[in-house]
Amino acid sequence: MGEHGQDRAPEGSLARCLATAPRPDRPEAAADRVADWVAGLTGDHGLGPLLAEPGVPPLLAAVADHSPYLWRLVRTDPARLARILGGPPAETLDACLRGMAADCAAAATPAAAAAPLRHAKAEVALLVALADLGGVWDVDAVVAALTRFADGAVSAALDVLLREAVAAGRLGPGRGAEGCGLAVLAMGKGGAGELNYSSDIDLVVFYDPDAPRLMAGAVPSSFYVRLTKGLVKLLGERTGDGYVLRVDLRLRPDPGSTGVAVSLPAAFTYYEALGQNWERAAYIKARPVAGDLALGRRVLDELAPFVWRRYFDYAAIADIHAMKRQIHAVRGHAAVAVAGHDLKVGRGGIREIEFFVQTQQLIFGGRRPELRGPRTLDMLAALAGDGWIDAAAAEDLAGAYRLLRRLEHRLQMVDDEQTQRLPTDADGLRRIGLFAGFADRAGFETALVAALSTVEAHYARLFEHAPGLDAAAGSLVFSGDAIDPGTVETLRRMGFARAAEAVETVRGWHFGRRPAVRGPRAREVLTDLVPDLLAAFSRSGDPDAALTGFDAALSRMPAATELFSILRSNAALRQLYADMLGVAPRLAATVASRPHLLDAAIDPALQREAAPAEVAARIADAPGTTEEVLDRARDIAREESFLIGLGLLSGAIAPRRAGERYADLAGAVLRGLLARVERDFADDHGRVPGGTLAVVALGKLGSREMTAASDLDLMVIYDADPAGPESDGPRPLAASRYYIRLTQRLIAALTAATRRGPLYAVDMRLRPSGTQGPVATQFRGFVHYQAGDAETWERMALTRARVVAGDAGLGQRVAAAVHDSLMRPRGDALGPAIAALRVLVARGKPAAGPWDLKLAAGGQLDVEFLAQFVVLRHAAAHPALIGLPTTAVFEAARALRLLSPGDAAALAEASTLFGDVLQRVRLAVDGPFDPTLAGEGLRRRIAGASGLPDFATLAAQLGETRAAVRAISDRLLGGAG
Repeated sequence: MGEHGQDRAPEGSLARCLATAPRPDRPEAAADRVADWVAGLTGDHGLGPLLAEPGVPPLLAAVADHSPYLWRLVRTDPARLARILGGPPAETLDACLRGMAADCAAAATPAAAAAPLRHAKAEVALLVALADLGGVWDVDAVVAALTRFADGAVSAALDVLLREAVAAGRLGPGRGAEGCGLAVLAMGKGGAGELNYSSDIDLVVFYDPDAPRLMAGAVPSSFYVRLTKGLVKLLGERTGDGYVLRVDLRLRPDPGSTGVAVSLPAAFTYYEALGQNWERAAYIKARPVAGDLALGRRVLDELAPFVWRRYFDYAAIADIHAMKRQIHAVRGHAAVAVAGHDLKVGRGGIREIEFFVQTQQLIFGGRRPELRGPRTLDMLAALAGDGWIDAAAAEDLAGAYRLLRRLEHRLQMVDDEQTQRLPTDADGLRRIGLFAGFADRAGFETALVAALSTVEAHYARLFEHAPGLDAAAGSLVFSGDAIDPGTVETLRRMGFARAAEAVETVRGWHFGRRPAVRGPRAREVLTDLVPDLLAAFSRSGDPDAALTGFDAALSRMPAATELFSILRSNAALRQLYADMLGVAPRLAATVASRPHLLDAAIDPALQREAAPAEVAARIADAPGTTEEVLDRARDIAREESFLIGLGLLSGAIAPRRAGERYADLAGAVLRGLLARVERDFADDHGRVPGGTLAVVALGKLGSREMTAASDLDLMVIYDADPAGPESDGPRPLAASRYYIRLTQRLIAALTAATRRGPLYAVDMRLRPSGTQGPVATQFRGFVHYQAGDAETWERMALTRARVVAGDAGLGQRVAAAVHDSLMRPRGDALGPAIAALRVLVARGKPAAGPWDLKLAAGGQLDVEFLAQFVVLRHAAAHPALIGLPTTAVFEAARALRLLSPGDAAALAEASTLFGDVLQRVRLAVDGPFDPTLAGEGLRRRIAGASGLPDFATLAAQLGETRAAVRAISDRLLGGAG
């Protein structure tokens, strides 16, 4: 007789029901290990008759050989093994769960509940594994048992925490969890009742901030977040008894920005406005498992319209196709394989079967309630029964699903690891095949490849009309609940230096963290666009800068569907925009607000240079209020500036020509606004009889050397009799007051930040007497001032003076006065005076560094001062120098032998080099340029625009050029600088 008077295990016990066992890789060694363990057993454990059952020794030998985790559970508690083998498995499971619940209910603190929860986990793990390996339970029974334990453990653990909260006075008393205000939903496989052997559990925790049991003074968010963290700790913390369950809370709304428990109002607002199709798919499997179950059911009822749309949801198909592109072609392997294959997310894997089912549930489930079930196998049958797939497809996929889930469990039983990846070596594959019940590696691989290929074939047919994706690109998955490590690695290979940040940025778009992507249509188009957009960024020369620029653009845009659609439809435009983001953010910002401007890149008709007269007329004659006209001026200026920048970026426009076009545009805008301001001003104040006004451009506008970031240096001159009559309008003004007020209106029109933003910055410090003088200067006073009182710096400014707007007659007189002033002979004191002025500038506004090309010693300012010196020193004898741009001054000085050929050539080359580089820099960077912060793409573009092979060569060339300019300046100006 065996122990307890029995010589056989009880009828119906697991020991009597065992039908099979995996074959050990080393049968003799495994048998010896079991025998040694049995020989060392002591005490009244009740294992004798159970070990005598024919199915038990081979099963234990398989466990000893294949699974260190299970063998440890066998050896450490013989009484537990006896309970498992000695009873019917279903009854053993029930008894275990009842005992766990009772022990937790008796626990006074969460710490006291930790041990019974973990002991129950170990018992269920061993019970399920032996019933599975022994052929007693099929896959359905295994996943159901695992899910029942998870449900029970979560509920028991939460109940302990709730009782603690009641005892602490944070929650009012009640019947169990009823009315507690917290609802725990199981998602994914847990929600569907399909948990795998070592699965994490996906939970979403919601709370009602107005829960009736919440005590006065308690802050709902803090209380429920703390409660949820306590639940995660109680289940997931590893103690000497192991852990219970790993908890994943990332399926909640926007997990990067929300607490671990989410209030119901916030959740409902999120899903209504920002919910994504992958989240709809996730809620197919959602199920209340703990806390206030009635509240959980109400949550799902409220979310039903979000998940199940009443129409056939073909609008979501494009987004689903994009999800497929991100998940299917790039996860696992480019082709079905065995070694190292991921049974979950690899080709032909479990995820594809689930996605196959859930896709059709999303599309058709709104009108077909029978297609709303959570279990994959049930829904395969329902899809076949409803005629959406044929019976053969359902049977094929169901068979593959069961096989893959069985293999998944075997992988996880080895060491209780959450893994679905097969071994990469032949020995490991042979062993896992034996553990899964196959006779040899060849049979295992044949069966697996057949299953994977079958799934892949059915999956591909489901999406046969979907756009393709280069499988070699790598993993690019963003529409999910967590950062995918494969995606991070792919982005690194694509050239993203901050790959993890890039993934989080793109995920933020999917969660609607930017205003432009909060509409469902925008996110659907974006999902499809993202892989191609990232590829374009990777080719831009600075992927990180391009991505950062795009994200910044989205943060400023109220909507982006038009831009996304344009970028998705044209690869050339996509690449051009990526280049702009990396090396010309000014242009990219314009595109963000006016996506249609990209059409100019492919439509020659839109690339034509608008005549200045046309631009001025479009502004002056624009209908609407003053505000609308100012907006119109900004639209026109920005669009025309964009075309100039586009030409500069593409190389179609030389830097010098770009400077001329920027200046011509500014002049045209100024003329248009002046005409409109004068007209509006006259409505209030009339006009001064006989009075006229002219606007004089100085600086880079005057010399037509502007960049995309140049200010407008202006001087306003009027001519009217100071003793004459006032203006003839309803509110008359004296002439001086009239033109000062009119000038102020003009400046405001140029500088005010309207809805379209600012237009130009205006600098009037070069007017007579600088900031001490009136903003509008009387003509006779201007002539008198220039004849006697003007300082050297003011005479230098006049060398670039050009009348750009206002009365033509007055403009001719001003130009003649400027010409006469510049024609006055200058003595030898001019050079030292200019040198001294340069010293003052350096002291008052020192250069930010060697890349401050304007203010650095020997930089652009020195070149301009030298050009102005040449004009002032020699215009009396050579009036042709007047009105020339900087480089042309040196070229003329060489021809006239006013400078040595070497100096003239060096200065002309410096002027061109500095101008070319600054045109590129100002197109790309707001503020100072720091090459250490600039991306490689921008550095390469700047060097290329200067005709140099690389940025290092450019830096060296600039250094040599500045030194040469400084030496020439010291020589020509007398060394005072």
